[in-house]
Amino acid sequence: MTSQEVRNQFLNFFKEKNHKIVPSAPMVMKDDPTLMFTNAGMNQFKEYFLGNSVPKSKRLTDSQKCLRVSGKHNDLEEVGKDTYHHTMFEMLGNWSIGDYFKKEAIAWAWELLTEVYKIDKDSLYVSVFEGSEDDGLPLDQEAYDLWKAIVPEDRIIKGNKKDNFWEMGDQGPCGPCSEIHVDIRSKEEKAKVDGASLVNQDHPQVVEIWNLVFMQFNRKANGSLEPLPEKHIDTGMGFERLCMVLQGKQSNYDTDVFTPLIREVEIITGKKYGKDEETDIAIRVISDHVRAVAFSIADGQLPSNTGAGYVIRRILRRAIRYGFTFLDTNKPFIYRLVRVLSEQMGKAFPELKEQYQLIENVIKEEESSFLSTLEQGLVLLDSVIKSSKDKTIAGDKAFELYDTFGFPIDLTALILEEKGYQLDKEGFEKALKAQKDRSRAASEVSKDDWNILKTDTEQEFIGYDSLEADVKLVKYRKVTSKKEGDQYQMVFNLTPFYAEGGGQVGDKGYLEASNGDVTYIVDTKRENNEIVHFAKSLPKEVSGTFKAVVDKKQRWRTACNHTATHLLHQALREVLGTHVEQKGSAVHSKYLRFDFSHFSKLTTEELREVENFVNARIDGHLPLEESRNVPMKEAMEQGAMALFGEKYGDTVRTIRFGQSIELCGGTHVKNTADIWHFKIVSEGAVAAGIRRIEAITSDAVKEFYFNNNRMLFEIKDMLKNSQDPVKSVASLQEENLALKKQVEQLLKDKARGLKNELIAELEEVNGIQFLAKKVDLDAGGIKDLAFEMGGQVDKLFLLLASEKDGKAILSCYISKDLVAGKDLNAGTIVRELGKYIQGGGGGQPFFATAGGKNPAGIPEALDKVKEYLS
Repeated sequence: MTSQEVRNQFLNFFKEKNHKIVPSAPMVMKDDPTLMFTNAGMNQFKEYFLGNSVPKSKRLTDSQKCLRVSGKHNDLEEVGKDTYHHTMFEMLGNWSIGDYFKKEAIAWAWELLTEVYKIDKDSLYVSVFEGSEDDGLPLDQEAYDLWKAIVPEDRIIKGNKKDNFWEMGDQGPCGPCSEIHVDIRSKEEKAKVDGASLVNQDHPQVVEIWNLVFMQFNRKANGSLEPLPEKHIDTGMGFERLCMVLQGKQSNYDTDVFTPLIREVEIITGKKYGKDEETDIAIRVISDHVRAVAFSIADGQLPSNTGAGYVIRRILRRAIRYGFTFLDTNKPFIYRLVRVLSEQMGKAFPELKEQYQLIENVIKEEESSFLSTLEQGLVLLDSVIKSSKDKTIAGDKAFELYDTFGFPIDLTALILEEKGYQLDKEGFEKALKAQKDRSRAASEVSKDDWNILKTDTEQEFIGYDSLEADVKLVKYRKVTSKKEGDQYQMVFNLTPFYAEGGGQVGDKGYLEASNGDVTYIVDTKRENNEIVHFAKSLPKEVSGTFKAVVDKKQRWRTACNHTATHLLHQALREVLGTHVEQKGSAVHSKYLRFDFSHFSKLTTEELREVENFVNARIDGHLPLEESRNVPMKEAMEQGAMALFGEKYGDTVRTIRFGQSIELCGGTHVKNTADIWHFKIVSEGAVAAGIRRIEAITSDAVKEFYFNNNRMLFEIKDMLKNSQDPVKSVASLQEENLALKKQVEQLLKDKARGLKNELIAELEEVNGIQFLAKKVDLDAGGIKDLAFEMGGQVDKLFLLLASEKDGKAILSCYISKDLVAGKDLNAGTIVRELGKYIQGGGGGQPFFATAGGKNPAGIPEALDKVKEYLS
């Protein structure tokens, strides 16, 4: 049975049980502040479990693409070392939103596994929640009895809270769960050791394949449990593991989910899978990680240095490093796997085919960049080794390589071992833990329980039509974070405040009580389909009626920028071609940012054309044509642009200005004339094939031109009101260049005159011609002087210092014969001496420079350098 057939049989089975098949949500979470990535099938249904929305069907099923890089059994550094854990994986699931419960979930799971997939009943084990004294919960007797009617009691395992009680988070819906495990060992092995004893023991052939969660409680902030108003079913089955079982394999990587990728790696690298453990791990890592990275890029998350982008970059770099270390690859090759992945999974997940070129380009560029980083890291590590006074490399030095330069710690340890050194692992772990603690403390958020004031109210957003309304507070809670301090979250029965989403920032404004007291709303976000308003304080009386007022000026500026974003998208497709697609946007009140696919830098003429196109539409006074609750199919037939990586419902909102029509939930001006003017302020690259434009509109453009005019008048003033300031500046530049050349020549002459004096001051130390001295030259003059002296004097070691404009400079020159023979390194020396001048630097082993802000430290640096000659 192929993996495609496995997936289809699951979905069709539950379709026959009256479940609605829904598409997988994007793996990258766009508008959920609690998650970076979809890490479970239920994520897209949270609002239903919380009672914030009503689903179109109470029975749902899908195959959800998920990403996990932390938590139970899913530490990134362990993926690839075994054969059954992954970063990106598919989760097959079925859900009941307040409909059926344990009886049906258990019966259908058993029917599908044993009658449809025909898995041997004697190879299956099930577990039920044994209860918890801490939570005052008894054994899940209902689940136990249901299973007892199906399987022998010796195949029912009582599991603890860690294994058999599922929670959404520290707070929220939760409940006992029943796991189904499969034993795929040989008959001989089964006869020796009972499979029940291996359940949840990380045995590679006794694995969990399905988890049936019985969601029936709500975990409160104080840790206590309360029953949910309705009981729900949430199940998740590991697709890759299921394929392993059904295809009679002993490893997920031996199934047709991974074998096409593994074969391609073998062809590219010339290495064989199944011959050597280190090679096998590397090939598994690459085959797993390329899936995670490709799907993330397809869903709109490019690798970067922050947030979700950092996670994706880290995953990809781990794959590159394994190829570099164990498969002898020093050129990009992982990007070549995207074609295979797209052909293999593009039918089930068409975004892979649609974004194929982008995924390939981004991965290739990331590979080139990190391979260069690895080469630089090897040089830096060599420098650290040479400067070490013993055979143990300090953990903080290794951490600096890891944290600052992205050099993998296990590669550091491997190279050290090969060279006869060892790593201070405790020191590294201590530095890493300190960094993680700082990061965790900075992002940690504690939330109180919601204080519910009204239970029969469905929230309504009226912000498209009105910027103020009389509202009632439905619920509120206190949240505390290191970054923001104490804040309060409030939900109203209706609201004019737009919640952050679709790239647009959330509204600000205020809440006015009947007695005139004002509470300022500092941000608005959407969480689990509720619009949540953030404030630094609560109204004194929470039960009254309030006047909610949106900051009109900020909303208007934001609307101008959002409408301009649509016009910019249209302009780019018109000027550059229809290959242009939006790849991200940020709409603020002060500016807009637009990321798009394009293969080259825009020329000045192209930028001018884009600006002119947008401004022509602004001058054309195009009215807003808004349609709400349009069936998705109808909107697409009208030509509406849908953005990749976004999740749309059955009905959508369309925004049209002239020929520009897009699906959009954001706020817009009533007429393009309201924007006044559009001005591009920057254009540059974000990643391979992705460009970014930043632009301004309205008041920001007026301020831009005002500042430019002011600067022009100031320049003309300085040029004695020159009639042609451009010509005058050009003349000044020519004159300045000529004077610079004269100064440079004078400094060279001065250095030549100083050279003989310094040669006379050289002293011999251990056979080395040594001098450490402060001179009155700039960095260029010092370099010229050092190399001229090096051309005349053998075995020369110079440390020259100078002070310019309150800054300190240290330059170290070491003859190449000393670098080789005495194991000296100028780069290492100036980096370490740089601490005396409160700075740093580096360079080559024979010449390096450090700069710092403390000239008072120069004498100590000159004094300490002699220690390197002992």
